[in-house]
Amino acid sequence: MYRISYFIVILLLFACSSDTDNTDAVARVFDKYLSRKEVLKNIPYGASTADSTAAAKDYIEQWIRKQAVLRKAELNLNDEQKEVSNQLEDYKSSLLIFAYEQELIRQKMDTIVPDMEIENYYKSNPGNFELKNNIIKLWYVKLPANAPNPAKVKTWLQQRDRTRLEQYCQLNAINFLVNDDDWLMMDDVIKEIPIADYNESQYARNVRMLEIKDANYLYLVNISGFMVKESQAPLSFVKENIRDIILNKRKIKLIQQMQEEAYSKALDSKDAEVFTQK
Repeated sequence: MYRISYFIVILLLFACSSDTDNTDAVARVFDKYLSRKEVLKNIPYGASTADSTAAAKDYIEQWIRKQAVLRKAELNLNDEQKEVSNQLEDYKSSLLIFAYEQELIRQKMDTIVPDMEIENYYKSNPGNFELKNNIIKLWYVKLPANAPNPAKVKTWLQQRDRTRLEQYCQLNAINFLVNDDDWLMMDDVIKEIPIADYNESQYARNVRMLEIKDANYLYLVNISGFMVKESQAPLSFVKENIRDIILNKRKIKLIQQMQEEAYSKALDSKDAEVFTQK
């Protein structure tokens, strides 16, 4: 089987050549030419002469194999089967356009969304923020059943004494949460705390402090907020979603403006035209 010799590769790579079409070629398969510049681009920077020659030889051989197989495929596939070529061109075009759009967004789009803009969007679109599940806001402590001073922990929860709770829980708790700001999905909470039966009626009756004990654990819970599904979500719960919506609208607007400008410029400058039938 024919193989490219190292001697030929060295001559091809280091010989002088002009810049005219195909005179810089180091290999050909039918009407496809591989330029010396293309080969050199694929040789590691700083490689020794021996390593460069080996890398070039390998690249040339792989290129010839690829082009030979491509030619064989073109000759043996019907037009419908060769439609993949058009699909690949469409895919390449889509990738290039997407890359440009992302760079345009990176350079041009304002990513700062003021709280006032978020609040205005929330007020203007109340029907878009209906809760799909119950949500709850709480502090809780999960303790071993034999943990010391549970009565004090309960008092600290009622008083919302974050400092003492954190000090105690770091030494004794299995898990705990002391955060006034976070609304949580009820489905997520009941994976950690057995309060699946807690409901809107209890919250309305001001049942806020819960103490649940089983064979292994003591759960102390102070509930500060509860909302049922199908009610309007509180702003704090959907704030980040609204921010994403606003940013996405900005992206769409920026891309549409770019597309319209490119379209109009191409027509105005006569770089694009529509031929009418005569």
